[in-house]
Amino acid sequence: MKKRIAILGSTGSIGTQSLEVIDQNPDDFEVEVLTANNNVELLIQQAKKYQPNVVVIANKEKYIHVSEALIDEDIKVYAGNEALAQIVEMDTIDLVLTAMVGYSGLIPTYNAVKAGKNIALANKETLVVAGEIITKKAREKQVDLLPVDSEHSAIFQCLVGEFMNPIEKIYLTCSGGPFRGKSLDELKDVTVERALAHPNWDMGAKITIDSATLMNKGFEVIEAHWLFGLPSEKIDVIVHPQSIIHSVVQFEDGSMKAQMGLPDMKLPIQYAMGFPQRMANNFPRFNFLDYPTLDFEPPNTKIFRNLALAFEAMEKGGNLPCILNAANEVVVEAFLKGRIKFLKMPEIIEKVMNTMDFMKNPDLDDLIQTNIETRRVTELLTSGNKN
Repeated sequence: MKKRIAILGSTGSIGTQSLEVIDQNPDDFEVEVLTANNNVELLIQQAKKYQPNVVVIANKEKYIHVSEALIDEDIKVYAGNEALAQIVEMDTIDLVLTAMVGYSGLIPTYNAVKAGKNIALANKETLVVAGEIITKKAREKQVDLLPVDSEHSAIFQCLVGEFMNPIEKIYLTCSGGPFRGKSLDELKDVTVERALAHPNWDMGAKITIDSATLMNKGFEVIEAHWLFGLPSEKIDVIVHPQSIIHSVVQFEDGSMKAQMGLPDMKLPIQYAMGFPQRMANNFPRFNFLDYPTLDFEPPNTKIFRNLALAFEAMEKGGNLPCILNAANEVVVEAFLKGRIKFLKMPEIIEKVMNTMDFMKNPDLDDLIQTNIETRRVTELLTSGNKN
C-alpha cells in the first residue's frame, strides 16, 4: 500500500523537494495533506496537481481565496493554526513530514506524535524548544522520529545496524556558510544579500541566515542531543566547506563511519519517507574525481558566537533553548528587514538569554509562555537598533 504523507509547509524548500521525491515514487507515496502559511498560489497549484484529501492555509485571511480556487476539486480546505494543529491527527495519515520553519512547527508536531503518527522531522526547532517533551512522548507512543536534516540523517544512516554499539562521539559537519574565515571587522557591514548567498545549499531565507551565523549548526547540536541521547561532550562540530561528508559517527573502538553524497536535500527526505527501505532514484551521483581534496577545520566560536550560545543552552537545558530559539527568530527577522546589523544578532540573543527567567523543568505551557515573553523582550531590543 502507498504511504500517505502529510506535508506541513509544502510550499517551502523542504516541502517542494518532498513533492519531487513523491513524483519519483508515485507507487510508494501519495499526498494526504498539504499546508502552507502564506504562499497561496503555490499551495493551490500543488493541491490541483496532487489532489490531497485536505489543504490548510495557516493565514485565515487567505482562506476564501484558497477555497474558491479549489471549489471544483474534491479537497477539504481549512484555515488557521488550530486547524493545522488538529489535522495531523487524521486516521488516514501514515507519516507527517514537518517542514514548517521555526517555532510554528512545535504544536503540530507534538499533536502528531501524541496521535501516534511517525514523523519525518525537518523542523529542528521542535526539538530545540521542547526536545525532552517531544522525545518522551514519542517513546510513550512508540513513534519514529526520522531525521530529515542532512547531518542527522547521516548519523542515523551510520547507526543502522549499530544500535547496540556505544557511540564515542559524533561530528556534525558544517560548510562554514558564506562568511567562513572572515574577521569581525569584515562582518561589520554585511548586507542581507551577501548573507543569503549560501555556497552549497539552496534553502529558505531564515535557515540561510541561521547558516551564515552558525545558529543553524547550533540548533542541529541540540537536535542531535535529543535524537541520539548524547551529552554535549560527545557532540562536536567540524567545518567541511565542500559539504560532501554530511556527518560522522565514531564508536568506542575508534572506528568511524561517515555518510557521503552531494549536497542535495532530496536524498535525506527520501530516506526518511521510505525508511526502512532505500529507494532507487535518478538524483545526481557523487564522483570522487570531482572532489580530489576534502578540507576540515574547527569552527570559530569567537567570531560566530551563536554556536557557543547553542552549546550553552543545551548544557543548561530547561527553557533556555526555547529562549535561544525565540530570540533568534526575532533577530533574524529584524536583520532581514534591515533593522539591525549582522553582528548585532548574537549580541542581542546573549543579552536575552541572560535576562529571561530560567526554568529548570518546564512543561509545554511553560515553554509556550517563555516563547511569547522572549519574543516581546527581544522585539524591544531590536526596535530601531541598527548599531
